[in-house]
Amino acid sequence: QVHLVESGGGWVQAGGSLRLSCAASGRAFSSYVMAWFRQSPGKEREFVAAIRWTDGSTLYGDSVQGRFNIFREEDKNSGNLQMNSLKPEDTAVYYCAAPRGILLGSRWKSPAAYDYWGQGRQVTVSS
Repeated sequence: QVHLVESGGGWVQAGGSLRLSCAASGRAFSSYVMAWFRQSPGKEREFVAAIRWTDGSTLYGDSVQGRFNIFREEDKNSGNLQMNSLKPEDTAVYYCAAPRGILLGSRWKSPAAYDYWGQGRQVTVSS
């Protein structure tokens, strides 16, 4: 059983930065993908970013492209999300996720493709 534990996040004023981390236990990310999603009240879960563990390939959602950076720390089996130039519309609960197996790139943005989820971390950006 894979267990994902998130840390970081919190509150920041618009224009500031925050970092989220996701540590995996029970299985290394190894050749799989690790992703971040977010969800705010009344909205669907939204893809934020993903990284493929083998080669570091990344993909970002349109709304965070150029502001967020996803990167891995292999020695810690941890995937991180550095969030810069934060906006009030970035306010949400952020979740890390991992699939049970190899995931084709065309499915990286789909929440249904992921089998394991963290508990979620609140990120609040004030104007």
